[in-house]
Amino acid sequence: MEDIKDEYTQDGTTDIHGNPAIKKNTGNWRACPYILANECCERLAYYGMSTNLVNYMKDRLHQGNVTAANNVTNWSGTCYIMPLLGAFIADAYIGRYWTISSFMIVYILGLTLLTMTASVKGLKPSCQNGVCDPTRAQTAAVFTALYLIALGTGGIKPCVSSFGADQFDDSDESEKKRKSSFFNWFYFSINIGALIASSVLVWIQTDVGWGWGFGIPAVVMAIAVVSFFMGTRLYRHQKPGGSPLTRIAQVMVASLRKAGVKVPADKSLLYEITQKESAIQGSRKLDHTDQFKFLDKAAVETQEDKARSPVNPWRLCTITQVEELKSILRILPVWASGIVFSTVYSQMSTMFVLQGNTLDRHMGPHFQIPSASLSIFDTISVIVWVPIYDRIIVPAVRRSTGRERGFTQLTRMGIGLVISIFSMVAAGILEVARLRTVARHGLYDVTSGYVPMSIFWQVPQYFIVGAAEIFTFIGQLEFFYDQAPDAMRSMCSALSLTTVALGNYLSTLLVTIVTSITTRNRKLGWIPDNLNRGHLDYFFWLLAVLSLLNFGVYLLIAKCYTYKKTVEDEKTTTNDVELQ
Repeated sequence: MEDIKDEYTQDGTTDIHGNPAIKKNTGNWRACPYILANECCERLAYYGMSTNLVNYMKDRLHQGNVTAANNVTNWSGTCYIMPLLGAFIADAYIGRYWTISSFMIVYILGLTLLTMTASVKGLKPSCQNGVCDPTRAQTAAVFTALYLIALGTGGIKPCVSSFGADQFDDSDESEKKRKSSFFNWFYFSINIGALIASSVLVWIQTDVGWGWGFGIPAVVMAIAVVSFFMGTRLYRHQKPGGSPLTRIAQVMVASLRKAGVKVPADKSLLYEITQKESAIQGSRKLDHTDQFKFLDKAAVETQEDKARSPVNPWRLCTITQVEELKSILRILPVWASGIVFSTVYSQMSTMFVLQGNTLDRHMGPHFQIPSASLSIFDTISVIVWVPIYDRIIVPAVRRSTGRERGFTQLTRMGIGLVISIFSMVAAGILEVARLRTVARHGLYDVTSGYVPMSIFWQVPQYFIVGAAEIFTFIGQLEFFYDQAPDAMRSMCSALSLTTVALGNYLSTLLVTIVTSITTRNRKLGWIPDNLNRGHLDYFFWLLAVLSLLNFGVYLLIAKCYTYKKTVEDEKTTTNDVELQ
């Protein structure tokens, strides 16, 4: 029996044919290169198309600063809200592998159409003397392509990180340790793609042409598809557990129907199946927790329930099913605290680029670096910090705390929130210095030239954002996968991505409100088309203050958080309860 246990995974994963996964032939790091290569290429395609999008909106669709920035953040927000759809399909019906495979096709269709709008006569806007005049149909074609891409990314983003983590068996201690490292290298692969996108592809878009600049991401996305399918025989698959929304609804309905029922003091009397495996396919049993006690009523077995056969899931739910809903409710406040951080992060593709457009972009006498390419320093920051964090910081902190991961997941995210405040402070200080230079040289109405300040003064703000990502975004990836119920991991990964969506929408809302208030009485406002007459620094100060307030709320949330406990792994997870 022991030999059989060692031969197969114990977390319910299967191979591509639906048979129990054999440890030595599937999963682990042997399967991850194909997943990481897929993610690297997909992110190269995404960032290659999105990094410079605000300038495409301005130059080719003839939009102003506010309109272009809001269109980019609205679209980017949609890219991060659509994962809820992809995650639901993956967890409820077809699994992560087939969801990724299906949505990659939609993604390629969107990239192909976007390439055509920048290169095919009739779809491409006509331009004279550097001024473009797109028709409504041409603008509609661009937005159709962009939102097809948003739909495509919705099926990929929530599933790839979870699918990669599925390759490590939680019941095997050696594999469990490797899984934490996987999330670091997963984010590392994202930024290798972003590095190429923000340097080479942005330069191609600016100096060679938008047709080539969008066409190359389409080709790279095709390479991502090939890479993903090459690893098919090595992958481990978690079976879809049915609709998570239905299970949540059943707990809520059962609790309400038994509102007058008393919960027994002995929690072992609450309903749970006697088999070792959970009643929910693809999920381990969860241990009872004391929070949200009203929901425990759904697991109280009355005489009427005992007389029924089979059990009515809308009247009686297992402890594991109740704890699934409790896990989601505990996660939500932590999730909400990431929205302001994502608003800060979204400035790299909007306000940082617009600020960079006004600075001296020369590198030598003949070459100008595109302002959007400065995001390369965010990427370099991530690439530098990932191995430092994984190989130096974690072992050092581990010796101090005794925790395998070094920091708790909540501590890691909190450190990133603090670092993000300094990125807005750096951006605000630079803007103050830029406006003083404008005043000193009398450049208020010079819109076609540049302020005599090097664009490389923006490097600190990008680099600080990158450092914050290492702690907060990777911490979120790990936290939402680890704290999610087993059969809801794609959904919870998607939930973590929605913080980026809502962060972009919050950025749009803030820009809209700020513009509305500051342009009263015919004033130019904080963010006019001519930034030399504006006060972009005030907007950065606003974000810094909001980030500080958000961190204060986060400390309260983290202090009250209770980590998920599985029946098999209660002791290990209890060690990580406190935020250090």
